[in-house]
Amino acid sequence: MKLSFQIKLFISLVLFFSGLFILLGSYYYIDVGRQLYQEMSVRAKIQAEEIAIIPSLRKSIAEKDISAISQFMQKVVKRSDASFIVIGDNNGVHLFHSDNDARVGTLLVGGDNQEVLQGKSLTTIRQGGLGISLRSKAPVFNEAGQVIGIVSVGYLTSYLDTITLGKAINIFIAAVLLLAALFIFSWFFTRGIKKQIFSLEPREIGLLVRQQKAMMESIYEGVIAIDGNLRIEVINQAARTLLDLSQPTRELRGQLITELIPGVPFFSRNLMLEKDTHDEICRFNQVTVIASRVRIMLEDKLQGWVITFRDRNEIDSLSAQLSQVKRYVDNLRIMRHEQLNRMTTLSGLLHMERYDDAVRYIQAQSEHAQELLDFISSRFHSPTLCGLLLGKAARAREKGVELVFDPSCQMARPAHLLAEAELISIIGNLLDNAIEATQRAELPHDPVEVLILQNDRELIIEVADRGVGIAPALRHHMFERGMTTKRNGDHGIGLYLIASYVTQVGGSIEVSDNAPRGTIFSLFIPETGHLQRPATTLEDGTYAT
Repeated sequence: MKLSFQIKLFISLVLFFSGLFILLGSYYYIDVGRQLYQEMSVRAKIQAEEIAIIPSLRKSIAEKDISAISQFMQKVVKRSDASFIVIGDNNGVHLFHSDNDARVGTLLVGGDNQEVLQGKSLTTIRQGGLGISLRSKAPVFNEAGQVIGIVSVGYLTSYLDTITLGKAINIFIAAVLLLAALFIFSWFFTRGIKKQIFSLEPREIGLLVRQQKAMMESIYEGVIAIDGNLRIEVINQAARTLLDLSQPTRELRGQLITELIPGVPFFSRNLMLEKDTHDEICRFNQVTVIASRVRIMLEDKLQGWVITFRDRNEIDSLSAQLSQVKRYVDNLRIMRHEQLNRMTTLSGLLHMERYDDAVRYIQAQSEHAQELLDFISSRFHSPTLCGLLLGKAARAREKGVELVFDPSCQMARPAHLLAEAELISIIGNLLDNAIEATQRAELPHDPVEVLILQNDRELIIEVADRGVGIAPALRHHMFERGMTTKRNGDHGIGLYLIASYVTQVGGSIEVSDNAPRGTIFSLFIPETGHLQRPATTLEDGTYAT
């Protein structure tokens, strides 16, 4: 049967304090007995020596006047707490015994009288006529300095042990009361601990802590938990990475969040107490993030807050990719709409039985489309890429721009380092930019030239337009997020995505002027490893990344 944490802790406390009291009680009993024997030894010695120097008693002992000695000593005995007082002569014969008059005239017992008769005082524990006793003996001297008798003052050991036991019992009673109080305290103490840990066992708490740590480190978003004083309690690896913090977690605990991320109104205490917030755009340590803040409540008391945040660039990238997919779908819809219009026209001609005109219409419409379809389907292995190129060509025609594919275009296998979605995003953004730049140029619009060529060493993507071109002031910043020359649509995302995808795989981008006007974008993406293409200098309007 497994005992609960509360019972285990209670039993442990009880056993610990019980053992502690036993050890302390034993030590106290021994120490009290030792101190009592020392104290009584000194007391017996002082009494014996003081009695031995009383002049009248010395005279009575010298004369061996038993009656006078007895009469005087009875007064002394009444004022002494000794178990017995004995007076003997220089021959070791009893002259007085406080407890037994019958011993007068008998020899002193104990075997410790010879040294006293030689003029020495001593204290011993010996077996006497009344039992084992602690006694002190002092010699009695006459005027000539000769030993004429012995004074013995003693305390029975049974009497001393009774005193010691009485003190020990008092301490024991106090200890029992204290132990009972400790039992009650330990019971309520363990109950309080159990309540604070939500009735969980230590093993369960350890498991929860390990699970929490694993879960926190597995979260892709940055997570920071702070207490009511805005001091950090928990911070995960993602948060430290996003904030570019090199200190380990244990050093960050206890620091103020406002010191770690300074100058952010997001951490204003008044705002935090006022309300929680979700998906708020902030700037943490030079990083633009989307952050949320939720308060932690326990029994209707504020314990702190949990802050979660994620790099806004990543979310923007996902949004841009989603927009690219939507544009790809729109291209397919355009092609479908265009084909429906053609089929409607052809149906009308057939209903009017104008067969010759129908044939000429089919030949006129399908000749170029079929050539383009045959060319694209034969040169590119990916159906997705083929669909994108056909859709872009159809959209360009709707906008009055023609896409012209270089006869050397060829891509017979998937890109070695780029995912298909990334390749689609790159080509789609390049074509969109070229089409829009051409539209903004003066009429008539020149075609947009496209080259997609894959060899064993690299994948080359080149898009040349004769549009409005790129202003010199923008050339050094064109691949930064948010930098754009567009008038509508997604702003500052397309070129940023292109640069991100290309540089991640070790590729390069060259941007140059297209005489007499327009821009040429040339992308070189490695197929067998990183390219060692030298950087293009900033001459003649050419820019490379």
